[in-house]
This record gives sequence, structure tokens and C-alpha cells, in this order.
Amino acid sequence: MQNTDFDRVTRRIATILSVVIITLSFIAASTGILLSFYYEPAAGRAYQSLKMIAEQVPYGWLFRKAHNIAGNAVIAIALVQIVVMFLGRRYRKSWLTAWISGILFTLMAIGLSWTAMILSWDQEGFWRFSIELGTIEAIPFIGSQLREILTGGAISTLTVQRLYTIHSYILSLAAIIISVVHLLSTLWQEKQMQLEQTKSEVSNSQQLIQGAGTSLAES
Repeated sequence: MQNTDFDRVTRRIATILSVVIITLSFIAASTGILLSFYYEPAAGRAYQSLKMIAEQVPYGWLFRKAHNIAGNAVIAIALVQIVVMFLGRRYRKSWLTAWISGILFTLMAIGLSWTAMILSWDQEGFWRFSIELGTIEAIPFIGSQLREILTGGAISTLTVQRLYTIHSYILSLAAIIISVVHLLSTLWQEKQMQLEQTKSEVSNSQQLIQGAGTSLAES
């Protein structure tokens, strides 16, 4: 009975976390769209445009803060979701879609955070990105090619534009789609849990009725 209760609790937590994930994803996406109206993906101009958003655009600072918080929080929640599914021993084939979508979404969220590193074009982001490029370039066989694809050579406006495209149009869209798939898969598991619970209650009722009928027959 304890295992059954634990399974129900972990399933319910997984469903709640899936709702939180898709909510944060839509917050990050919607605020990102609003920021894109004023953001300029160019070296130098990127920093100035973000400063203008924070200081001159009405509620611009709020949208940027919400975008950053949602983007960071969704990574933490996605990691917690994986831990919950692991502790809940969700290894059955029916959970395969939830596992794959959860892991892919976590990677997408980390990728979004990574590609946003240089978009602010400040000192911290520039030097962090430079260090990360050194790590990428050290990858055997494909490191130099990956660096060239990401930067287009030296870190410049072309780098910002490429990472902005990856961040805004590729990873963001993929993350939204995967978060929807993940939510639907956990909701399906929730529905299965309710069906199993109903079948168990019906089976118990039938056993009680049969037991009562046997007792009456014996008496």
C-alpha cells in the first residue's frame, strides 16, 4: 500500500512539474518576443538596446527580468522533474515519451541559456563565451568546425546574429513543442493512474459482494 501511495504521489508531482515547465516556457517565450521588438542583434548595439529596454521602454525592465528568471528557473524545474521520475521508478515503456521529452527539454533549456550568453554583449558574457569557445574548439575532429559555425570567425556581429537565430527561432520553438509533448505524456500517465484506481476499486467491491454472498449462503 505504501508503494502504491508513493507511486501516486510521484505521478502527481511529475504532472505538476510538467505544468510548471510549460508555464515557464511560455513566459520565457512571450517575454522574449516582446524584447525582440527592441533588441538589436549586433556587436555594441546589443548592449545599448538592452539598456534602452531596461531604462526607457515602459515595463521593459520587468519583461527582461521575467525572461531571465523564467529561463533559469525552467532548467532547475526540468532537472527536478528528471529526479522525480527516477525516484518514482518510472522505467516502464509507457513512460518512454515522458523520459525522452524530459531529457530533450532539459538539454534545450541549457542550450537556450548557453546561446543567450553573448546576446547581452557585456564583459561577463563576452569572456565567458570566449572560454566556452576554447572548450568547444578542443573537441577532437569537429571542434574547429563547430567554432566556425557558431562565430563565423572572430567574435563579432555575425556571432551575435547566429546565436540569436539559434536561440530565438530554433531552440525556443523546439523547447515549446517538447514541453507540450512532455505535458501530454504526463497527463496521459495521470489518466492511466485514475483508470487503474477505478479498476482496483471495482475489483475490491466485487470481492466484497462475493464475500457477502458466500457468507449469506453458508448461513
